Amino acid sequence: MKAGIVGLPNVGKSTLFNCLSNAKAQSANFPFCTIEPNIGVVNVPDPRLSKLEELVNPERVQPATVEIVDIAGLVKGASKGEGLGNQFLANIRETDAILHVLRCFDNDNIVHVDGSVNPIRDKETIDIELQLKDLETVEKKLDKVKRAAKTGNKEAQKEEAVLTAIKAGLETGTSVRALDFETDDYNDYVKPMQLITDKPVLYVCNVDESSAVSGNAYVDQVKEAVKNEDAEVLVLAVGTEADINELDDYEERQMFLQDIGLDEPGSSKLIRSAYKLLKQQTYFTAGVKEVRAWTITIGDTAPQAAGVIHTDFEKGFIRAEVIAYNDFVSYGNEAKVKEAGKMRVEGKNYVVQDGDVMHFLFNV
Repeated sequence: MKAGIVGLPNVGKSTLFNCLSNAKAQSANFPFCTIEPNIGVVNVPDPRLSKLEELVNPERVQPATVEIVDIAGLVKGASKGEGLGNQFLANIRETDAILHVLRCFDNDNIVHVDGSVNPIRDKETIDIELQLKDLETVEKKLDKVKRAAKTGNKEAQKEEAVLTAIKAGLETGTSVRALDFETDDYNDYVKPMQLITDKPVLYVCNVDESSAVSGNAYVDQVKEAVKNEDAEVLVLAVGTEADINELDDYEERQMFLQDIGLDEPGSSKLIRSAYKLLKQQTYFTAGVKEVRAWTITIGDTAPQAAGVIHTDFEKGFIRAEVIAYNDFVSYGNEAKVKEAGKMRVEGKNYVVQDGDVMHFLFNV
């Protein structure tokens, strides 16, 4: 699963990407510093994994990961190809969620592409370009569907109604994610189009160090502007995070964080938020060879979860032995959990819960 970092040029996207991935993407004080998208695989911070490692003492530990894509800055007119816009928009389309970085700090030494700091204007600039691109996609599809609908095709008539509603929303500046659809209509007609403004979004307010804990007036404006969207707002001092990342010593990093009033790096919160945004959750396998966090989609059943390890596990699924994470920690090991009668045997219809410690039995 991929989360794409978007925003105007010079708002801190590549610096943020470097904080998240340590991949050292080029970051500089001029527009279009990033041309090709940078991709980083980022570990999801999870203290439960450390606790399981402590209890099991395995040979290796494997955390869950999220793919983060640093996409070049969009500008006004991107939907018409301005600033290599078509290429950038195609890169966004390939992601599963959007991390929209907004500049919420003043600094005369860092140029703003529009000459002044205004996160609401910046947000609208990006929104409009993404909406225009989606509108282009919907109109092309609608032209084809209308022809079929005129022949009396009931399915085409239903699709025409849905597409017309999307078109009307986009024309009034409403992103697809903010529109209401019947579940079947969404799954049949909306989801397959992979529209950019249908992707879930997390707004990342890039602030200065003094605003890292409680935000500032710019952040308040963003929160007010997005209150009716199904979106989260995260405050992050990206430049400060970059400075913390440069420190090799863990204790020095913690002291730096404490000095500015944070209990953990904001980048860790962002990665967990991206994971949640992608509707992902974690289950664990815990043995002496390996303790591992496995990524599944919220709502997945036991066979689907088994299939993440290997497709044969899903095909030949018999049952799953399941221990709740808290029970594993309380009793200290698998044997004591069994003695206490806290290990459950679950079948094909079991919906996996976040944090389950699982062992699968299968036959191929």
